[in-house]
Amino acid sequence: MTDTRDPHPPSSSKGLLTAFIEWTASVLRWSLVAVMAIMAFCIALQVLMRYVFAQTPPWTEELAILMFAWGTLGSLALGVREGFHVRMMLLIDRLSGRAHELAEQGIELITAALGAYLAVAGWRYVDMTLGAHSAAIQYPIEILHGLAPISGVLICIFALERAWQGPQQAAHQEVSV
Repeated sequence: MTDTRDPHPPSSSKGLLTAFIEWTASVLRWSLVAVMAIMAFCIALQVLMRYVFAQTPPWTEELAILMFAWGTLGSLALGVREGFHVRMMLLIDRLSGRAHELAEQGIELITAALGAYLAVAGWRYVDMTLGAHSAAIQYPIEILHGLAPISGVLICIFALERAWQGPQQAAHQEVSV
């Protein structure tokens, strides 16, 4: 009988944490694909109903706005994870060796702090608007406003991961354009 277990299981917490972050990024990626499809459907339906039937459903615009909000905030977090966010390299490229690594890690830590700020400020806004409902669909408005703290937490996690891995590993994750 042969042993089919992985000879190198993720025994360390770093391996489990990395696997969890990979899974989270994958779920985020697929959620963004789904919300873009839903948003495109809502907009197409609204245009069709307006110009063909001269009457638009009241829910399409509201649902499209909700999908747009997650598409924007979720893409912001994914951009931090995969390194496709906008940045100027003018000063960083002039540094070499350890100074370059420290500057990259400093940028990631600042990004994590901004993500944490978005999470805290977003949560405060959710708390201030508790009990409100959207006009057309009547969903709890906390769903829309809750996207900011979720995005902030993801930004913070992904930036800390990049700071922890260092510039070599993070550069490997980046999407080349």
